Amino acid sequence: MPDVDRERAWLLTVDGAPQSYVDLDDPEHLEFEYVRRLGHVLDCAAPPGRPLDLLHLGGGALTLPRYAAATRPGSRQTVVEFDAGLSDLVAEHLPLRAGAGVTVHAADARAWLEAAPEACADLVVADVFGGSRVPARLTSVEYAREAARVLRPGGTYAANLADGAPFGFLRGQLATFGAVFGHLALVAEPAVLRGRRFGNAVLLASDAELPVAALARRCAGDAFAARVEHGAGLARFTGAARPVGDAEAVGSPEPPEGAFGIG
Repeated sequence: MPDVDRERAWLLTVDGAPQSYVDLDDPEHLEFEYVRRLGHVLDCAAPPGRPLDLLHLGGGALTLPRYAAATRPGSRQTVVEFDAGLSDLVAEHLPLRAGAGVTVHAADARAWLEAAPEACADLVVADVFGGSRVPARLTSVEYAREAARVLRPGGTYAANLADGAPFGFLRGQLATFGAVFGHLALVAEPAVLRGRRFGNAVLLASDAELPVAALARRCAGDAFAARVEHGAGLARFTGAARPVGDAEAVGSPEPPEGAFGIG
């Protein structure tokens, strides 16, 4: 769907739900709030302009890879998108700029991660939804260990998740990734964290200290400001949740009707 307010901007929907937004003339424009937060994570991952090796699990219309190519030229980016038909559609109608340094593969995200070389990425971004739910295969301790294996020392894992009160899924994800990584943070709107509505939350995990202060400043300046929870506050939010393995892992909950719809 074209955006009537921006000449070469497009909204990609899947089964009626917004999936990606791309401005072909301005790849640094990030329309969706959760994508802006992922963009802030990318901005804080290294000094401005430094090329990085990025692995994107889930591609959609390649919004974040386009942003990374524009803000960190020379970066090497691998995108793993299960829906080959979607990737073909995007390549035909929303082509990448020449020299973007982005390679797209039609594959299962978990299988690709397990086959990837050790310490091959500075940043792993997971934005994978089967329908409107994060697949169970991408929520377990075993999966988290694979993510940690492919990251370089000091690298960051960032995942777009979705949940609402009482946050059984989100708390379990924090416990699960906390069993593998030494440092965690969670980025979400205050209304989501207070349980007032269902929404997106970006989970961050690393073996090194996360740039929470810089990230908090950027997120606070957005039109829909987000909070960065970490340390003792995040431990209180996680509560008594326990890590989950492959045998008991479940996908994220089904969103309430209209939670991510258009209009």
